[in-house]
Amino acid sequence: MIRPLELFVALRYVRSRATGVALITWLSVIGIALGVAALIVILSIMNGFEAELRERLLSLSAHATLTPAAGAAFDAEAVAARVAREPGVIGAAPFAEAQALLVHGDRMEAATVRGVDPAREGGVSLLAGAMVTGDLEALGAGSQAVVLGRGLAVQLGVTTGDEVMVLVPTTGPAGELSPRLRAFTVAGLFEVGTPDHDSGLALVALGDLRALAGEGAANGVRVRYADVFAAPRATAALAAALGGGLVARDWTVENAVYFRAIRLEKTMMTVLLLLIVAVASFSIVANLVMVVRAKRTDIAILRTLGLAPRGIVGIFLGEGTVIGWAGAILGVGLGLLLATYVEPIAQFLQRALRFEIFSADVYYVTRIPSQIELGDVLGAAVLALVLALAATLYPARRAARTEPAEALRYE
Repeated sequence: MIRPLELFVALRYVRSRATGVALITWLSVIGIALGVAALIVILSIMNGFEAELRERLLSLSAHATLTPAAGAAFDAEAVAARVAREPGVIGAAPFAEAQALLVHGDRMEAATVRGVDPAREGGVSLLAGAMVTGDLEALGAGSQAVVLGRGLAVQLGVTTGDEVMVLVPTTGPAGELSPRLRAFTVAGLFEVGTPDHDSGLALVALGDLRALAGEGAANGVRVRYADVFAAPRATAALAAALGGGLVARDWTVENAVYFRAIRLEKTMMTVLLLLIVAVASFSIVANLVMVVRAKRTDIAILRTLGLAPRGIVGIFLGEGTVIGWAGAILGVGLGLLLATYVEPIAQFLQRALRFEIFSADVYYVTRIPSQIELGDVLGAAVLALVLALAATLYPARRAARTEPAEALRYE
C-alpha cells in the first residue's frame, strides 16, 4: 500500500525536469497509451467482425436444431408445435435435408438441399432479407421450384427461370444404390456472405424434398430464440424436456470452426499488441534506474530521517503506478475514440490514399465493423497497469538497498 507521503514524493520525481528522465517518462507514457489504444481498437474490430459473421451465419441458420436419434420415432410437426410454445422461443419449423448433385447442362455441383416451409421460415431465419432475386413464397408445395445461393448459381451458370436437375442418391430395399432425379425451376437467388451457404445450399419446398428423397432425407425441427446467446442452455433444457430420442445442436456447435478461428485470432492479436505495452513498460525500468542514480542523495537523506526501505520501495512503485495510470487513461481515451469512429477514419484514409481496404469484388464485408466491449477496455487498462507496476519492482528494490552513509560520503 502506497502511503500519501510516498505518493507525494513519487509525483515530484515524475515531474523531474532532468532532460533524460523527462524524455524517457514521456516516451513511457506515450508507449503505454499507444499500446492500450491499439489493443482496444483491434479487439473492437475483431468483436465487430465476429458479430458480423454471427449475423450472417444466423440469417440463414436457425439458433438450434432438433433431430431424431438413429432409429427413434419422430413427428416433426408435433415437435415443432410443442417447441413453439416454450418460453423464449419465437419460432419453430420442421425441415428436411439431403445431400444432392445439381446439374445444369455440362455443369455439376454438390450441394445440401434443404426442404423448408416458406410460411414458417420467417420465424426461424432471416432468409427473406437475403434474397437477391425472386421470392421465398415461390417454394409452394408441389411447385418444383428451387432457391439457390448466388455462388452456387454462378458455378452452375443459371439464373432465375432456368431449370436445374436435382439428383439425390438413395438406396433400394436390398441396399442397392437407387438415385432419384427431378427437374426444378430456379425461383430465386439469395446471398448471405458466407461460402458454406452461398455456394453450397439450395432450398426447395419441404414436401417436394420429402417426395424426392424419401427416407434419404434427414428430418428435424429448426428453432429460433428471442436471445441468441441463450441458445446453448435453452436447447439442452428443451431436449431434456421433450424426452429421449432427440439430438440437440445449437449455433455455437454447428459453427464452432468459425468462432474458434476468431477467438484464436483475437488471442494472438492480444499477445502481439501486449508486446507494445511491454516494451513501453521496460522503458519505465530505464527511467526509474536513472531517477535512482539522480536521487541517491535524496534517498539517503530520507533514510537518515527515518524512512524505512519499504517507504523507498513505495516511492518508486508510486512513480511507476503514476506513469502506468497516465498511459492507461490516455490509451483508453484514444482507443475508445478510434474504435467509435473507425469507419469514418477508414473512409477518409481510402479517399486520401486512393485505395480500398475491403474491395467489394473480393470481400463479402466491405466496411470495418467495430463493437466496443467493456471487458476488453478494462482488460487492456489493467494489463497495462500490471506490466507498468511489474517494471518498477527491480528499480524500487535497488533504491531501497541504497546505503545512506555511502551515498552521503562525498556530499
